[in-house]
Amino acid sequence: MTLPSLRDSIRIHGLDAKKSFGQHFLLDPGIVARIAALGGDMTGRHVVEIGPGPGGLTRALLDTKAVGVHAVEIDQRAWPLLDELVAHAEGRLTLIKADAMALDCATLCPTPRKIVANLPYNVGTPLLVGWLRQAASWERMTLMFQLEVAERICAAPDTSAYGRLGVLAQWCASCAMVMKVPPGAFSPPPKVDSAVVDIVPHPEQPSASLFKAMEHVTHLAFGQRRKMLRASLRPIGGEALLEKAGILATRRAETLSIDEFATLAKLVAGEN
Repeated sequence: MTLPSLRDSIRIHGLDAKKSFGQHFLLDPGIVARIAALGGDMTGRHVVEIGPGPGGLTRALLDTKAVGVHAVEIDQRAWPLLDELVAHAEGRLTLIKADAMALDCATLCPTPRKIVANLPYNVGTPLLVGWLRQAASWERMTLMFQLEVAERICAAPDTSAYGRLGVLAQWCASCAMVMKVPPGAFSPPPKVDSAVVDIVPHPEQPSASLFKAMEHVTHLAFGQRRKMLRASLRPIGGEALLEKAGILATRRAETLSIDEFATLAKLVAGEN
């Protein structure tokens, strides 16, 4: 039996993007093929995909040399369509009918593993932070976000987009925006542009306690970004902490480098 085209599958199953799930279906075969290619060489790799929807990117991932694709989908309306894709994938596609926010995605498949996903807009940031906590589990993450979120992930110090998300991401990984995608590529078209970010975890990763300390430091620092650090970091030592770190107490969060934030986190975690 021949698998119907993506658009025919959507029509047959009456599937449409649901706003409550943050869905915008990516239907352009050229774009999904390019995103799959941006994930790098898939030979011998397992790939996790979040929110496959009608399976456009899933099909592109199955066209790579990946050993297996593990797709996590919460939307029950998409399950029958994706089950058909599973039946045609000759054992290379596993459908996990669950909420990705409630899963430890690193347990879904063996190493080496990657994530390639057009993330639902409403959960993209918390999913990424969760994966950064376990960055050592992932060889690479190739993820699509709203352009504004992608810019925050890759932002440099002293820019308006620089903040907590960029510090956490760039502390744990090399991050680069590798592709912009216009609204017209999606159905329905979102009101904003989107972008794919390539995230390659560093060989050495922080301990769980150090990551927690960095989350706390950046939450305080950027939670009141107009304030000087001596005020915003007062709950964790303020001027005394900054003096130990060799950082002027009158500076503001957006001026600090990743290394300076790491120094503060190590002091808070007692790892200096």
